[in-house]
Amino acid sequence: MQVLHVCVGQARPLTIGRRSFLSAIGKAAVDGPVALAPLGLAGDEQADPSVHGGLDKAVYAYPLEHYAFWEAQRGGLFDEPLPPGALGENLLVQGLLENALWIGDELHLPDAVLRVTAPREPCFKFNARMGLPDAGRRMMQALNPGFYLAVVRPGSIRAGDPVELRPGPRGLRVDEAFAARRLKHLRE
Repeated sequence: MQVLHVCVGQARPLTIGRRSFLSAIGKAAVDGPVALAPLGLAGDEQADPSVHGGLDKAVYAYPLEHYAFWEAQRGGLFDEPLPPGALGENLLVQGLLENALWIGDELHLPDAVLRVTAPREPCFKFNARMGLPDAGRRMMQALNPGFYLAVVRPGSIRAGDPVELRPGPRGLRVDEAFAARRLKHLRE
């Protein structure tokens, strides 16, 4: 288990149809160590703190293992492969999947500790970023949302950092939490 890339981004206008929204979904990988504080990574912004950011959603992690799924979903829409940060993630990770992570698990890195708090809930900005009008629905069907992290111990994170998983209370897995939200959306 490891951090493959650390990604940050600034809030910028995102145009969808004729409307423009502020979004920081466009993240890019950075080199070297990145400072981690209780509200997230240095140099990173969230455009809508009502759904992203804050103490419980300070950092968003996404498994590299799902990138192949998204490449297949986009099937020829774009010439370039998805770069790190393409799904809005701060950490592109390997070996940390939603069906093996529990809300409350801790990720111990060499210089920081993070706690798994919730699955991501995709929105219309994610659809626009992926170039698919139903990308959020596809994420919900595949149960591959990635997960939010709270900062337990601030420090710094860099690409290549190993991750040690320390079990939390083991009440609800990330994919189970996401599936419950999917069911709620289907009922509405």
